[in-house]
Amino acid sequence: QVQLVESGGGLVQAGGSLRLSCTASRSIFSIYSMGWYRQPPGKQRELVVTVIDDSPASYADFVKRRFVISRDNVKNTVYLQMNSLNPEDTGRYYCRIRWHLNEDPYWGQGTQVTVSS
Repeated sequence: QVQLVESGGGLVQAGGSLRLSCTASRSIFSIYSMGWYRQPPGKQRELVVTVIDDSPASYADFVKRRFVISRDNVKNTVYLQMNSLNPEDTGRYYCRIRWHLNEDPYWGQGTQVTVSS
């Protein structure tokens, strides 16, 4: 069973930055897709960014060039660098990785991000 473990969340003031990490128990060298989602308080989970195969990253409109997704194949880790955070970015952030198109994706347990005004 593959495990994804997120870390890097926390409390930050508006305008600050955080880098989230998602470490997989399986090699991510040839994954099909990776992405980050978030669930604001009282709302449904929403897409933040996704990368499918070799295509460029696709970011949600609310990101507005503030976030960057990246990966380190040696560490089996996917990152989300978040800059210029605002209170609307508060929520639980989840990573999602799909190794093959015909395989269900895996989710992490989430990491909480709280941005104070």
